[in-house]
Amino acid sequence: MKAEATAKHINPVGPKPRTVPGWLLPLVTVGIFAVDAVIAALSFLFAFKLREGADILRGAAWAWSPEFVPYAGIFYAAVILRLAMLLYERVYRFQGAFSYVQEAIQIVKAVAVGSLLIIGWAFLFRGGLAFREFSYSRGVFILDFLIALLLYLVFHLLIRAAQTRFRNRGINLIPTLVVGTNPEAAQTVRVLAERRDLGYTVVGVVTNGREVNKDSAIFNGEPIVGDVGELPELIRDLKIQEVIITDDSIRGDRLFEVMMQSGRSGRVEFRFAPSLIDLLPQKTKVEQIGVLPMVRLFREPLSETDRFIKRIADIVISTFAIVATSPLWLVSAILVRAGGPGPLFFTQERVGMDGRIFLCYKFRTMHENADDAVHREAYKRNIAGEHGNEKVFGKVENDQRITRFGSFLRRWSLDELPQLLNVLKGDMSIVGPRPPIPYEVEEYDLRHRRRLEMKPGLTGLWQVSGRSGVSFEDMVSLDVFYIENWSVLLDIKIILLTLPTVIRGDGAK
Repeated sequence: MKAEATAKHINPVGPKPRTVPGWLLPLVTVGIFAVDAVIAALSFLFAFKLREGADILRGAAWAWSPEFVPYAGIFYAAVILRLAMLLYERVYRFQGAFSYVQEAIQIVKAVAVGSLLIIGWAFLFRGGLAFREFSYSRGVFILDFLIALLLYLVFHLLIRAAQTRFRNRGINLIPTLVVGTNPEAAQTVRVLAERRDLGYTVVGVVTNGREVNKDSAIFNGEPIVGDVGELPELIRDLKIQEVIITDDSIRGDRLFEVMMQSGRSGRVEFRFAPSLIDLLPQKTKVEQIGVLPMVRLFREPLSETDRFIKRIADIVISTFAIVATSPLWLVSAILVRAGGPGPLFFTQERVGMDGRIFLCYKFRTMHENADDAVHREAYKRNIAGEHGNEKVFGKVENDQRITRFGSFLRRWSLDELPQLLNVLKGDMSIVGPRPPIPYEVEEYDLRHRRRLEMKPGLTGLWQVSGRSGVSFEDMVSLDVFYIENWSVLLDIKIILLTLPTVIRGDGAK
């Protein structure tokens, strides 16, 4: 059954979903974020006015009054910290199901932690050196917390109420496919049709090769749009944003293949019935959609906050490292020139996150126009588990293509210094999986492609666990473990372990 069936189908419960321009929701989110900034500012200013009773601005000029000047630095920090905590608590996530209680809890946590950070900022820096003897009023911070809490609760709960009204009119709904024709699928379809406020609209049902009534091509009031084998095409053609899988008879490898083909590249989220939890990777999250318990597979390994933290760390560390290692760049450049004619840098296509191709920079360690055929064969043998004469993954023993000083540059990893530029550009990260070559990825099985779910890194678990001496299968396992268990602490630990590994030259040949 083809996807065109949905064009003839009108959901019998509630109004037909309306198409909303893609730019509208981000614009609304920006507007709400701006109002939150105003609330943060007004809360602090009003708290000061109530507690101190003094003017905030000078009467004769547009400037802070002498009484407010010590609080000015705290005021700016308060606005930034309030917004940062609201972002951290993900109160700007307006897709999918939500709960008024959960929304209130997130607001309380954001405001409470924000207030603690504001107090910490005030008493740590004391308004700068000019006000190190100044005593801030505790009443201002207490009033600021209470006013901000009240205003944010009222504002965001009103937003959610408005969102519920829009959803009941068929606006702000996520196009969803339900995979399965079992009783769990019927319950899912029914609940999502009756509860528009949950934020989902079922576009169709996908079967798993089971016998269904092909004459009506309808399951529980929804059209049957195809079989699970057609899922990637259905997701693309019907512009699906979420897939709910209720059929536990679908093979795990088949599901994984579908997710790899259409999940993250199309920004599609997959939810599973709890009976399928044994098929899931470690990083999952149990959520409630109405009365339906669902397990959400993380669309991306890192949350937006995690990615922001990791990116900022990459920029800071790579900038510092480029400056600190600048003498080594000069030494490496001299050795490259002394090793023979050819360009200073070697650029090579590598495969980054989600299969994106980028140019990876290295100092040249091979003779100009060296043939890569022997390297391709080495990769094929290593991936297949047939190491031949190669003792380490991806390395050719007694490689005649390497220049006179190339082995020295590789031994101390000096050839990889230019990859700091890749980190600064955003193609790579300081810590992550090793960046593979396109012809290497061509030999990957589906499970190997999980390595591409995160930006490749200068260093990683594969390096500190034996570097290139680790077999391909072990490297994949280490990369998957890193992706599923990422944390700032894990990155720090890997970075600290990298230096002694490089000094020992473990597996670098």
